[in-house]
Order: sequence, then C-alpha cells, then structure tokens
Amino acid sequence: MVELKTDTSIDAMYAAGQVVGQALTAVKRAADVGVSLVELDEVAREVLRGAGASSPFLGYRPSFAPVPFPAVICASVNDAIVHGIPTGYRLRDGDLVSIDCGAELDGWAGDSAISFTVGTPRPADVRLIETAERALAAGIEAAVVGNRIGDIAHAIGSVCRAAGYGIPDGFGGHGIGRKMHEDPSVPNEGRPGRGMPLRHGMVLAIEPMLIASGKDDYHAAPDGWTLRTNDGSRAAHTEHTVAITDTGPRILTAR
Repeated sequence: MVELKTDTSIDAMYAAGQVVGQALTAVKRAADVGVSLVELDEVAREVLRGAGASSPFLGYRPSFAPVPFPAVICASVNDAIVHGIPTGYRLRDGDLVSIDCGAELDGWAGDSAISFTVGTPRPADVRLIETAERALAAGIEAAVVGNRIGDIAHAIGSVCRAAGYGIPDGFGGHGIGRKMHEDPSVPNEGRPGRGMPLRHGMVLAIEPMLIASGKDDYHAAPDGWTLRTNDGSRAAHTEHTVAITDTGPRILTAR
C-alpha cells in the first residue's frame, strides 16, 4: 500500500532530509587518508544527536540480515556496492567511498547517499561517480505526476547502460515516509510507461547503484550485510529522497 503524503507531511520530511544532508556533508568533509570508517560513523552520530534525530539504520534487521545493523551510516569502500558496515578500516589514498545515511525526525524519515574519492582520484572513479550522479538526476527528472515507476527506472538504467556500467539486480529505490522502507519499489532499470502511476504526495528514495566493469553480479560478504562486486570492480551509489508534487519533483535531502 502506498501512502500519499500531505503537503504538511512533505514539509516535515524535508526537515528530516536536511538532517541527512548535513550528516553526509559532515562525513564527506571528515573523510581523509587515515580516518577510519568507525570515526566517520561517529561524525554522523554527532549530527543526528545535535538535530534531535534518530537513525533508522541503527538496529535495523531485515529478513536477510544475520544481525541488526550496528551503525548509523553504511560505509562501502571500493568493490563494496552498498550496506557496508563501518569498521576500523582506515581510508587510503584513492579509495572510492559510498556513504548512505538516514534520519528520523518527528516521526518522519529521510534517506540519501553519496559517493566520493579520498586523496588522489582515479579518472575511472571520477567518471563512475559522475555517471551515478547523472543517473540520479535523470531519475529525479522523470519523477513527475503522470509518469510511472517504469519511467524513473528507464531513465536511470539508460544512463548507466549507455556508459557501460553494470546494475546490481534486485536492488534499487523505495517508498519512504513514516518508515524508511515503504511501497513502492523503484528499480534502477525498467520499461517506460510501465508500473504504478506517479501521483502528488508520493515520496520515493531514488538510488542508482553502478558497477564499473559493466557486469551485474555481486555477492554478500561474510558479515551478511555488505554487497560486493563478484569481479572486484569498483561501485558507486547515489540517492535522494524525492517528493512527487504537482509542480514537479522536490528533493527533500538536498545538500
């Protein structure tokens, strides 16, 4: 069931989304060679605490997970696509880092992700991240009243495939509101004109995930959470929470 949010509720979700944006900005600023992933998680925790927000990630345990998620950010490095658990790993020059973060404020959730490089960037990583951002922008542009979920999926997938990148099957965006994960699912590849019609008041987390090698294969790491590319190639992940409105898409997690 898809809940249509009122304009007042969308404003409340914007407030939650701004906390997420602040946390991601702070984490990216703190990320440097020698900084550990656990330290980046603490940076995000400080932002959430300061805003009076809680984390929808911390303690989250879907059916596939062997243990509850132990952090407020997902920190995925290099060949990790998504859901990386922050550890004592210290960032190295040239690492590609994807950070996913959520916040709950006054009963509403926000969810967003960024990818960036640490130290000296590899040109191939820069291109991968730029393409992920273009795919996200294309998906958001398609998130208009009168379109369908398939139009968002097609817009994202077209950008990714045209650039020669892979798309991990079975993972994509989702509805969001009182809970972090709500209906509908938002695939990162699909046929235009198909799927649920987009209506004013729908709020979606749109999140492209790209694999540099062009292959779609991945596997779960021994921790049961982190998804890694099968061939060791690098991955990027971007995401915004977006409200569908009669005046166009509204990015609630804009940074």
